[in-house]
Amino acid sequence: MSLKNVKVYLKKWDRDNDVIEFSTSSATVVDAARALNCKEKLIAKTMSFIVDEKPILIVLAGDSKIDNHKYKNEFKTKAKMIPINMLNAMVGHEAGGVCPFAINDNVAVYLDESLKRFDYVYPACGSSNSAIKLTLTELEQYSNYVKWVNVSKLIN
Repeated sequence: MSLKNVKVYLKKWDRDNDVIEFSTSSATVVDAARALNCKEKLIAKTMSFIVDEKPILIVLAGDSKIDNHKYKNEFKTKAKMIPINMLNAMVGHEAGGVCPFAINDNVAVYLDESLKRFDYVYPACGSSNSAIKLTLTELEQYSNYVKWVNVSKLIN
């Protein structure tokens, strides 16, 4: 259902037909990069957290991870991920397909600075076997993001 909702959502920008669906999983950064035949760093992974009892999403580059110190400085709390069994209810997507599109109304989206190194990235589209190629300007527009944040570090 999430993939369908994302396509309907992206239709506003006439991008619904640009969603790529794979016959294999793209649920992880490694899987998505393999399915797209691209570098892992170009995968825009969306991570789900709870801040002040509300869900937030942070979109970051595939070669990055959350830096707990930076996260706490930004959000004034420790990073607490949304439990997998609560993702759909809180965000509107299941694990492996979480993206910043067609999400529940109360979910705030943040874009991480790690993405700014690239001209385009590939976020998921609501399922564990989908993605779309977007410029950062398109990602900003389609995600209705709150702001850019610097809460990540490169994975060594």
